[in-house]
Amino acid sequence: MGHLHRGGVLAAVLGLVLATASSPAAAGSGPDRYRNPISAGFADTFADPVIVRGDDGLWYAYGTSDPLREGEKQAHRVPTARSADLVHWTYVGDAFAPDQRPSWAAPGAAFWAPDVRRVGDQWVMYVTVTDTDVSTDTFDTAIGAATAPSPTGPWTFVDQPVVAPRPGGGGGYLWTIDPSQFTDVDGRNYLYFGSYYGGISVTELTADGLRAVGTPSLVAIDNKFEGSYVLRHDGWYYLFASTANCCAGPATGYSVHVGRSRSPRGPFVDRDGVRLDVSRAGGTPVLTQNGNRWIGTGHNGFLTDLSGQDWIVYHAIDRADPYLDEPFGINERPMLLDRLDWVDGWPTVNAGAGPSEAPRPAPVTTARLDERFDSGLSGWRITAGRWEVTDGRVSGTGTLASRTVIDADVRAEADLRLTGGSSAGFALGGRDRERVTILVDAERGQLVVRAPGGLAASAPLPADFAAGEVHNLAVEVRGDQLVAELSPARLGDQLAVVTARLGWSLDGEFTLVARDGRAEFDNVSAAELYQPVDRTVPEPTSGPLLSDYSDEFDDGLDADWQWVRENPAATVRDGALRWPVELADLVGTGNTAGVLLRDAPTGDYVAETKVTLDLGEATVRNYQQAGMVAYVDDNRFARLSQVAIWNTRQVEYGYELPFAGQPVYGGNIVGTPATTTWLRLAHHVDPATGEHEFRAGSSRDGQHWTWGGVWTFPADTTPRIGLVAHGGAEPPVTAEFDYLRFHR
Repeated sequence: MGHLHRGGVLAAVLGLVLATASSPAAAGSGPDRYRNPISAGFADTFADPVIVRGDDGLWYAYGTSDPLREGEKQAHRVPTARSADLVHWTYVGDAFAPDQRPSWAAPGAAFWAPDVRRVGDQWVMYVTVTDTDVSTDTFDTAIGAATAPSPTGPWTFVDQPVVAPRPGGGGGYLWTIDPSQFTDVDGRNYLYFGSYYGGISVTELTADGLRAVGTPSLVAIDNKFEGSYVLRHDGWYYLFASTANCCAGPATGYSVHVGRSRSPRGPFVDRDGVRLDVSRAGGTPVLTQNGNRWIGTGHNGFLTDLSGQDWIVYHAIDRADPYLDEPFGINERPMLLDRLDWVDGWPTVNAGAGPSEAPRPAPVTTARLDERFDSGLSGWRITAGRWEVTDGRVSGTGTLASRTVIDADVRAEADLRLTGGSSAGFALGGRDRERVTILVDAERGQLVVRAPGGLAASAPLPADFAAGEVHNLAVEVRGDQLVAELSPARLGDQLAVVTARLGWSLDGEFTLVARDGRAEFDNVSAAELYQPVDRTVPEPTSGPLLSDYSDEFDDGLDADWQWVRENPAATVRDGALRWPVELADLVGTGNTAGVLLRDAPTGDYVAETKVTLDLGEATVRNYQQAGMVAYVDDNRFARLSQVAIWNTRQVEYGYELPFAGQPVYGGNIVGTPATTTWLRLAHHVDPATGEHEFRAGSSRDGQHWTWGGVWTFPADTTPRIGLVAHGGAEPPVTAEFDYLRFHR
């Protein structure tokens, strides 16, 4: 059970009861398959999840403080779960007891969005504290930290905030929430934090990770992003951030976007080169809803399985069951896991297919060589020096060879620490073949790859590298290409990376190596290397023009247009529909905005418009917008428009539907607008359900498209396609539509 820090016996009993439940997420999926949500076996909701691999080789997940089950009503204070295979999970207790809080937190404070990392010789949990003692404001948020000797605690709060509450220029306090830690190759620690009110910032931390130092800098603009996560991949720093609304029940359009930089401080830019910290902020979609069961896919963590395959952990909402108990209460956000692919230098989930619903191949969590040293040295032979097993770890000096033969194209890894030796690591390759040794050389301050004939490659270790602390050494060999990396906890935060081309493939023996003194090893594995994805699933494309449904606005409005609340100020001249933006809206019960509609073709099609709307930049012009809409009625529509949201300019794909007797509205974000923006809605009828699926796309030049999420309409509806221009009449601005075209 580990350390349960939730008030003693009650927590232990609850943990044992939940441990007996099998996980519906994996039921019937087979030993190598799983089905989302992976938290179903112990929780109905498990929001803002992160996962780490512990010193015991097991996986630990942490979530926001909510009740775990419907009807429970009582929030858990950072619930914690454990798994051996990333598929079947058991609740093991809460990180904090009911009366446990930092001295500076208000009595009613909640703990949100934990991030757990190994920092030095201890585990550190960074967590949002929602209410502090600096003011009477109940949302003067701060980032706290707690430390523990193991992933299950016991957790002890640090005596002051890592990031204290920050007064906001617009009143109240900036949203100092959603922490995420990152350690760079030079050993410096960083913390990313923030949300819509204030944006996402990064600050440097002290060596122990418990204090912010220096001046924070903005890396992602306010009013668009939150829930950040940074990792390093192929020399780039990737900032993942969630956008739109996390918690609008059946209209939640949360999604994960990314930008990358050559520095952990940014600037981060998307695939089109657009920065994330400007008014017309960029962001390349990584994960967004695809029309299946899951909506609101966001607030991600990251992990790598034993084969080297990366995975994204996140929460989502079942659109058929969006609330934990009664409607409009706690949003039910279970934990999901999906494959994270890298294509042309950019991350995407399931090759761009999005969240999975059906059974999928499970992560690799066991390997041909998979040693926790629970049974002594039965699978090993001492080839030099002395070795012994104590408390589930092997330590010694010399060489220790596994009796398991490894194959070419392999990922090998081990947790290691030097306890007196000058260098340690492992060797790959048989005696009668070329052998390569990968060593953490503390004496020289390098991660070293040595091949017959001498040094193959090396990279410096951080100047303050602590060899006596546990680090993970991982090596991937594909063909004759070798990549070795050293990290604190396998979370994309490498301290050193070495790449070498060998000229031959490696198979044969796996040997632990400790030179000039002792070293300690645990969690040793060698698994068949994953097969990377090299292309994404096809995106929507437009085929032949359907001229009978289209209008180029060459000679007034044709007879196929129909108005809902006609606006006589909207006129056609000089080949464009010119529509002054109205002081009106469609959201909620007001329904005062004009909508210009026409019937859509049957079957699959793509509708496109080109709209020019000069909203400027940076200033507040809430919520002037213009764009295209798929419309059933005033309470069921999907609106794709370029819009001013406070100081930002965004392409929002808003959605309203009737739920529990009232209209519910949410949004999804799709690309970056220009003054002239091209918009597309790709319509598809689901052959199984008959639902109408509309996927949104936007473009700044009419050639290169960013595709976002899918909103759905019931099979018994007949959505029409139209245009809108509303959200505010001051300052006056006119939207110009060049056309509305339909393509098969």
